[in-house]
Amino acid sequence: MRLSLKSLAYACGLLWGGAVLLAGLLNLASASYGIEFLKLASSVYPGFHASRTLADVLVGTAYGLFDGAVAGLILGWLYNLFTPSMQAKADR
Repeated sequence: MRLSLKSLAYACGLLWGGAVLLAGLLNLASASYGIEFLKLASSVYPGFHASRTLADVLVGTAYGLFDGAVAGLILGWLYNLFTPSMQAKADR
């Protein structure tokens, strides 16, 4: 069975972008929540800072959506690369 690269990219992008969004929003509500996670994300994503502003939460979310989608695309591509196709199974 082969994976849909588009669907996996969307799902991973939404999952990772949603995680960054949720952590950022909860950090706005409680200053100590997720600060280490947000510092880690800010060290990877240029332009994103763990400074507790809505603008930074939105920038981090955008980076998370894009980064997650690219990771999902690569994961799906690798999975499909190593999964035998249905035609190869039928030829056996």
